[in-house]
Amino acid sequence: MELLSIQVGLPQSFQWRGKTVYTAIHKKPVEGPVFVHSTHLDGDKVGDPKVHGGEFKAVYGYSHAVYPWFYKRLGVQTLEMGAFGENLTFDELDEKDLCIGDELHVGDCRLQVVQPRFPCSTLNFKFDDLQMVKKFSESGRPGIYFRVLKEGYIEKGDEAAVVHRDPNKVPLQTLFELIQKKPVEKKLLEKALNIDVLTESFRRKIQKHLD
Repeated sequence: MELLSIQVGLPQSFQWRGKTVYTAIHKKPVEGPVFVHSTHLDGDKVGDPKVHGGEFKAVYGYSHAVYPWFYKRLGVQTLEMGAFGENLTFDELDEKDLCIGDELHVGDCRLQVVQPRFPCSTLNFKFDDLQMVKKFSESGRPGIYFRVLKEGYIEKGDEAAVVHRDPNKVPLQTLFELIQKKPVEKKLLEKALNIDVLTESFRRKIQKHLD
């Protein structure tokens, strides 16, 4: 998995369809080494810390391999790196292969797979499209939120290598399908409850589903 681009951005206020939107979704590529802290990248902040950022959403990664699907769906020829507000754009980041709790080594950092992205209306604003959240969900590719286990520098061109596989083997895609209310294998959900890094919000969703 090659790191194709690194994006950061600071929150700004925008007027959109009669509302004020305060967001940092307009992230831009940066060159050279970037330091990854336990809760964020240098030069990057979130607009609403209640729902974004923090230990379990420190870094958001997305797969560039999904971009062509959006070219067709949105009727565009290209999209800038970081189009979906991701910090890290990889050539491929497979949500069906990577599991909750898996760990990746990237540059000097060690990142842990925590949860999929659950798109919010800010994505509609970013693309000026009231159906964008729906389209993003339809892609089946939510991207991955990472926890930072080891801080350090990363740089465009770094290779991401899986250095630890969680023994429960619950694909990140499973949690995304749970959010979308799609059928999910009961045994996988039961295994997910054994994963220490599983966030409380997902733990509650899983338990509710099992009950």
